[in-house]
Amino acid sequence: AAWLGKEVPVLRSLQIVATLVLAWLAVFLQAAWDGFRPILGVQPDLLPALMVHTALRTHLVNVFLLAALGGLAMDSLSANPVGVTCLPLLALGLVLHMRKELVLRDQPFAQAVLGALAGAAVPTLTVGLLLSLGHEPLVGWGSLWQGAVLAVWGAAVTPLVFRLFGALEHWFGPAPAGP
Repeated sequence: AAWLGKEVPVLRSLQIVATLVLAWLAVFLQAAWDGFRPILGVQPDLLPALMVHTALRTHLVNVFLLAALGGLAMDSLSANPVGVTCLPLLALGLVLHMRKELVLRDQPFAQAVLGALAGAAVPTLTVGLLLSLGHEPLVGWGSLWQGAVLAVWGAAVTPLVFRLFGALEHWFGPAPAGP
């Protein structure tokens, strides 16, 4: 949000805190609640959708913070080596942030497409990184199903993340100047 050409520092701080709190809650809920895992065979992940929003709507500092703290939180509650999820999240965030002027980021369809790509790309990059580090993740034909589910989940949830943060910005942003 801009007011007289300058960014409102309170809103910037709110974006950082809200993004990191939502990332922490998402990682905690994924670890504590099976949700759709027994039905779908994969636990949906909110971090790629958060990274799409963060990269397109906020500052580069937020991208680094979400990649580092969200990735470390995810790895600390999973079987992954600590830090392995940070790099795919950061790669996604940097690519989107560098090209955010070219993306129709206000369009729900574009948000859904980017969410689908992010939902599939982050786990794929994580598996590739694990393989390159000499680990042996469980990969097979079922991984295609899991990737498809994560892509559909990312497409569905990313526009909702944009709406949530739009509402927060509206509620906590500066009041418009009256007549």
